[in-house]
Amino acid sequence: MAVTKPVWTPSSWRSSTALHQPEWPSEERAEAARARLASVPPLVFAGEARQLRASLAEAAEGRAFLLQAGECAESFHDLSAVHIREKLKIMLQMAAVLTYGATLPVVKVGRIAGQLAKARSSPTERVGDDELPSFRGHMVHDDAATSEARIPDPDRMVQAYHHATATLNLLRAFTKGGFADLMRVHEWNQEFVASSPEGRRYEQFASEIERALRFMAACGIDLGAAPQLHQVDIWTSHEGLVLDYEESLTRRDSLTGDWYDCSAHMLWIGERTRQPDGAHVEFFSGVHNPLGLKVGPTATPDEVLELCERLNPGRVPGRLTLIARMGAERVFELLPPILRAVRESGHPVLWASDPMHANVFRTESGFKTRRFDVIMAEIEGFFAACRKEQVWPGGIHVEFTGEDVTECLGGSEAVLEEQLNVRYMTLCDPRLNARQSLDLAFRLAELMRRRDV
Repeated sequence: MAVTKPVWTPSSWRSSTALHQPEWPSEERAEAARARLASVPPLVFAGEARQLRASLAEAAEGRAFLLQAGECAESFHDLSAVHIREKLKIMLQMAAVLTYGATLPVVKVGRIAGQLAKARSSPTERVGDDELPSFRGHMVHDDAATSEARIPDPDRMVQAYHHATATLNLLRAFTKGGFADLMRVHEWNQEFVASSPEGRRYEQFASEIERALRFMAACGIDLGAAPQLHQVDIWTSHEGLVLDYEESLTRRDSLTGDWYDCSAHMLWIGERTRQPDGAHVEFFSGVHNPLGLKVGPTATPDEVLELCERLNPGRVPGRLTLIARMGAERVFELLPPILRAVRESGHPVLWASDPMHANVFRTESGFKTRRFDVIMAEIEGFFAACRKEQVWPGGIHVEFTGEDVTECLGGSEAVLEEQLNVRYMTLCDPRLNARQSLDLAFRLAELMRRRDV
């Protein structure tokens, strides 16, 4: 007798093991927070998620490129128009460089409006002389270095929703209200970047774009009638870590009857929570958003194929992005067998590189950092592995900030180890600053021009 598979519901994950979840001190308060979130309007709509899925399907076929970028961990303390605008400037600059330099559409997905929770490798961390519960993001608790501040608070899930709402409202205003107009390409260059080698190269590049636009206008093309020149789509994404939050914001689409996690357009499952029989895979197997899946150095071809089947059994193009984070020294060794297995299986995945998360180390002075050259080395190894296996290297997933921080070493205007303490501002992992991000975009565009896959 055939066994009928249980019908998926947003709470199906509760029968599986859920790793890296907050231990709320009060179940009554947690239930009140969940109920409040279940009653609020969605942050995004199902139709928007389907539009993104279609764009990612184009990228999977080699006709576009994914730029997924933003904060390591968003902060409740940094909710301002200026802060969001500066991050958007970097995203727009990087996308313009990639689009113009590699002549491909760029799908722009931010780590924004919800990247407020973090999985951590250790339950505790040392802050000065104190051993404290590890900071897990402002959705869970505060970052202050006290035991009291690190107590999980379920009301913060509601605060996270309101933070995401305000961020998304500003993001939509900037991207649709004229700020993202390609005619303003020079204005996206921050003052502290403009005098750097990267900034000067960008100014030259922006002038070339302006000349191209003037040429089209002189040919009689009505540039005002082309909305894609005057506004852009920036889609939102975050790691779908806190399942109480994700479940509470899941809604059934009135047009299709399908379930969508309306906390973001795209969600991803992290390296620490991608167990095929785990709660995160169970939850995200039932929502119809585009999904990302981090694939780290311990992943095997069989495990990745099992996850592809669990998360995209219908083999829907654009549904699943596999984000490789192997480490610069091992990516060319470890990735090709997985690329080959997925390609031969026929799963229509988009492959992207996360060159940040497997390349972190601590300096002797205690700063967690990354080297720019090592980040680039992993990207180059990813491209080489993809080309070896005849797979399109279709995206990049990086952590950056629009601020003039000193968190990652190197770049063409190098941050030195003794400079890390000057503006080390991250809540968790080190981020590329604006100059380093722009430098990465130019180098990435050069890699993308080599279309031999």
